[in-house]
Amino acid sequence: MGSQGARELVDGQACSWARRAAVRPPGAVRICYCLQPMSDFSLPTDPAERREALSVLFTEAVPHNHALGLRLEAVGGTDATVVMPYADVLVGNPETGVVAGGAVTTLIDAASGAAVMAALGAFAAIVTLDLRIDYLRPARPGLPLTAQAECYKVTRMVAFVRARVHQGDPATPVASSQGTFMRVEN
Repeated sequence: MGSQGARELVDGQACSWARRAAVRPPGAVRICYCLQPMSDFSLPTDPAERREALSVLFTEAVPHNHALGLRLEAVGGTDATVVMPYADVLVGNPETGVVAGGAVTTLIDAASGAAVMAALGAFAAIVTLDLRIDYLRPARPGLPLTAQAECYKVTRMVAFVRARVHQGDPATPVASSQGTFMRVEN
């Protein structure tokens, strides 16, 4: 997609982002085509519609988010919550069953990017400039990981985000991070 937005064409009908796969008839072919710059796609103000709109981009336009099973749970005005279910393929150490650090990094990066888009109020092409992660303790095997990210400052080109990953209790995080993301202009 690059810096262009896309909509689905299903049986000759253009579908909005929020109408994604749930309305696609079984067996229908999905064709994405560019319509307008991504910055022209504003996010809805209604929280449920906002989450739904970002979920489409989050899972369908980013293949590794889909492959890891990442799920956008909540989106606020400047924050996002993403869940990664436990899976054996994500284990970094088979003896302990602990999820690999790379999977945790991807979870944090994805949640942070979603928080940036929430803060911008629109879909935007962004890149990670810097992501510093402190791994505070090993994740407990068999439990999902939840990342909560907040975009606390946005300048003309750079957004600043902090995030924490936990397994049900935010007071006992698995990891915390600080990151910067840059907007890519058309």
